[in-house]
Amino acid sequence: MMRHPIAAAALILAAAPALAGGEFSAGSEAKSWNLFGEEKARFEGKVVDALCLLTGDCPADCGAGKRQMGILRSSDGRFLLVNKNGQPVFTGASVDLAPYCGQTVEIDGLLVGDPDITPGLGDAKLFQVQTVRILGEGAAKKTNLWTKDWKRRNPDAGGKGPWFRRDPGVREQIEAHGRLGLGAEADRKYIEETF
Repeated sequence: MMRHPIAAAALILAAAPALAGGEFSAGSEAKSWNLFGEEKARFEGKVVDALCLLTGDCPADCGAGKRQMGILRSSDGRFLLVNKNGQPVFTGASVDLAPYCGQTVEIDGLLVGDPDITPGLGDAKLFQVQTVRILGEGAAKKTNLWTKDWKRRNPDAGGKGPWFRRDPGVREQIEAHGRLGLGAEADRKYIEETF
C-alpha cells in the first residue's frame, strides 16, 4: 500500500508525456494568475478522488469534499491533480468538485508548473479549476465555495484577519508544535535571534 498518495500522484504526473503548449487553450475563459508555466485550459474529464485512484480506497462520495480531487481527462485519459479552486486565496478545490464525483464535466482553468520551479512534477502540470459545468447543462459554475464552506464549518471562528489565523485546527497545531512546527523553544530562539 502506498504511504504518500500525493507524492505518488506527482510520480504519475511526471511519468506522463509533456503537454504541447496551449494544447487545451481553445475556448478557455480562465483568468490568468501570471504563474510560472501557466496555460489556460478547457477540457472534459471525469471527476475522481485522487486517493481512490492511487490506493483503491474509494468511498462512494469521493470523500465528501475532504479528499484531494483530480480529473481524468477524456481526450487522453491523463490524470490531473486539481490543487486549487478559483478563489484568490490558495485553497483546494475539493469542496467545489465533490458534488461532481464520478461525473464527466467540462472544466476551465489553468495548467500550472515549470520543470525548473516544480521539479517533482517533471514536465507535467497541476490544474487550478476556475469553472465547472456538467455536460449538456447551461452555464458553468464558478469554483468559489471553499471560504463559504469554511465559515459554515467554523461558526465560532469570527473576527478579523485571514481564515487561517482564526482556524481552530491551525491554532491547535500552533499550540502543539509552535509557529515553525518545531516547538515553542524553536519559536522563542528564532524570535530572539531574528528580531
